[in-house]
Amino acid sequence: MGIHRNPSFARAAILLAVLSLCLLPAHSASTDTPEPIKYLGPGSCAATSCHGSVKPVAGSRILQNEYSTWILQDKHSRAYSALTGDVGERMARILKLGQKAEESKKCLDCHALNTTPEQRGRAFELADGVSCENCHGPASAWLGPHTTKDWAHSKSVQLGMVDTRDVRFRADRCLQCHLGTKDKFVDHEMIAAGHPDLYFELDSFSAVMPRHWKVPRESEAGKPVEDGAWSGVRDWGTGQAVQLRAEMDRLVWRARGERFDGKDPWPEYSELSCFACHHSLGPAKDSWRQEHGYEGRRPGDPAWNSSRYAVFCLLAKQIDSGNGQELDRQVLLVSTEMSKLNPDRKVVAAAASAAAPLAQQIADRLATMQYDQAITLRMMQRISDDAENISIADERAAEQAAMALDSLYIAYAKNTKPANDAEVRAAINQLFQQLENPSAYNADQFATALRRIRPMLH
Repeated sequence: MGIHRNPSFARAAILLAVLSLCLLPAHSASTDTPEPIKYLGPGSCAATSCHGSVKPVAGSRILQNEYSTWILQDKHSRAYSALTGDVGERMARILKLGQKAEESKKCLDCHALNTTPEQRGRAFELADGVSCENCHGPASAWLGPHTTKDWAHSKSVQLGMVDTRDVRFRADRCLQCHLGTKDKFVDHEMIAAGHPDLYFELDSFSAVMPRHWKVPRESEAGKPVEDGAWSGVRDWGTGQAVQLRAEMDRLVWRARGERFDGKDPWPEYSELSCFACHHSLGPAKDSWRQEHGYEGRRPGDPAWNSSRYAVFCLLAKQIDSGNGQELDRQVLLVSTEMSKLNPDRKVVAAAASAAAPLAQQIADRLATMQYDQAITLRMMQRISDDAENISIADERAAEQAAMALDSLYIAYAKNTKPANDAEVRAAINQLFQQLENPSAYNADQFATALRRIRPMLH
């Protein structure tokens, strides 16, 4: 739940200014000197007649309470303030940033809208955190025009708006921070200093964000442009494919030493399974890791974190067997090489470069295909059937399986009304309970709980 904030005098002034801004005519294409693209800050969207309504507006194609939802309920609005507390100060000291976390590019690039001074409008504030324009793009060119009657969304996109209506672009936008690029990322050094390890699943993260858009989307009030019955399945599958493509891209630039700061650690430990090393130690006779052995790698070498593929591979092969099989081959090369003590950079870069476009091709298919009860049920069954491989892969892979089943089952139950709904939901919740203490994760117990769900899926 969000924290209520009293609007400041400055923000109130912004709301008054935006009323007049929304009435401005569209920018003329004949202007000799075009205005530089600027970020205007979330206050430019906050008027009650725009996106600042307290509750959804009836009869509107959009909810019109998007700003209110963001500032009251969305953790992104508090991303900057996360840097100013004790943890942020300690991390800055450990990382020897030489400045406060809230002043460092390393932190601001994902915890705020850290653009150049030239691109900042008068009302722009870093302290607004991760706000509207982080995801939707700089608004100066399209803010006024997009409020006019019969203004096409495509025109806004041409003027710099990010097309988040396309689930592929939406996932890619999220992953720029939730996985990283060569210019902004979380690495093992930052994790050691106190930053959480990054993981992601588009549908689950969207649900707790919470969503501030209509599902299904509408062309106008009451006229859907898509089938909303299985939208969660589409978002889960497409998000998984885009996530894998982004992970392969990340491996490529890391293997080639292309990160922005010129540092070149290899292998980058954050690419490996954290809990291969960071787990509770007990008597050898009780070790499920030693019981199962270390197939494909020398004992003692940390395995590659395959969580972004361990579950998705089941869907990839089901939807696109040709690309799915080749993707499997390339990812196996990545996994085998990255699970060595000194992985060969060229081998990793070549295999990851081959895998990335395959994952994107599958994403393109998943974003546009039709989903139904049979596809969703079969996917849940396959995840449960593959319980042992998923659970042994990594705690993070088990986490992906739990989030996948949760997303898939929510859509499935909404459309089929199963009689044993309470029983299935309780079983899925038990999966999450086993992940509450990652270092104490037990693959055998998780596999048992995951297999238990299979006969419940009719």
